[in-house]
Amino acid sequence: MPDSANDLAPMPRHQHLIVTVYGLYSRTHDGGFAVSDLIRLLGDLGVESAGVRSSVSRLKKRGVLSSFRQGGVAAYKLAQGLEDVFRAGDERIFARRRAKKGDDWILVSFSVPEAHRHLRHKLRTILTRIGCGQVSPGLWIAPGNLSDEVSQQLDRAGLMEYVDLFKAAPLTDDQIRAKVGQWWDLASLEALYNEFIERYEAVLERWLTVDVTTDQSIQEKLAFSDYVPMVTQWRRLPYLDPGLPSEYLPEGWSGLAAETLFAELHAALAPMAEKYASSVVGGSWADD
Repeated sequence: MPDSANDLAPMPRHQHLIVTVYGLYSRTHDGGFAVSDLIRLLGDLGVESAGVRSSVSRLKKRGVLSSFRQGGVAAYKLAQGLEDVFRAGDERIFARRRAKKGDDWILVSFSVPEAHRHLRHKLRTILTRIGCGQVSPGLWIAPGNLSDEVSQQLDRAGLMEYVDLFKAAPLTDDQIRAKVGQWWDLASLEALYNEFIERYEAVLERWLTVDVTTDQSIQEKLAFSDYVPMVTQWRRLPYLDPGLPSEYLPEGWSGLAAETLFAELHAALAPMAEKYASSVVGGSWADD
């Protein structure tokens, strides 16, 4: 096992790390960071200042970040309207609930006229991003506890006029168990979960045996450097796997072990990482 998560490749892209930092910390720090603070935080993750500036510029062009000045200092915050998206993401990432056998499902049926065929790709992209499985080209399925999120996402995209939503119950467990592997790419999901375990199992072991005499500020900085990349790698998985019932998953499904690992790392590292981020953010509202 490697001594550090950084010994395994590849690491998350710079833009992904920045989005994670904003998602974790910006909403408790007036919504924005001075560029100098952001450079310092990302520097602790191994990103050079030029890489930070370039990635921030790209995120601004994509409409994720917006620039402002505070006290004459260059700063960036989440673009207007994205805070609700990030709050919904918090629920999915940190408070997710795995569905159980017997729970309802949501069915999404859509039909798009040929004149608007470009919207079919948009619909499929959104449904995939939410974690829906494809039953047929015009029929998608997800655990019923995602009903509100599915309808909100489609409504936000202006696509509800092409969609019909249904609540459904399985006729037989055996039928669902066989079909789940067709509706979702479980093999690819399993590989992603295994990558997460391979990288971060050693990190948890290291923190469980940390020297208690180590300076607290050093521990907090190290926790930040482990926690942000860990959340960055994890946060897409609860969307690719929408919390499928464990009863319908293959025996020994690594996603369950990965969920436990994430929860343990989150509990161990999040408070210290928050303290370190707070010690940096807002402490340098001076010229960048």
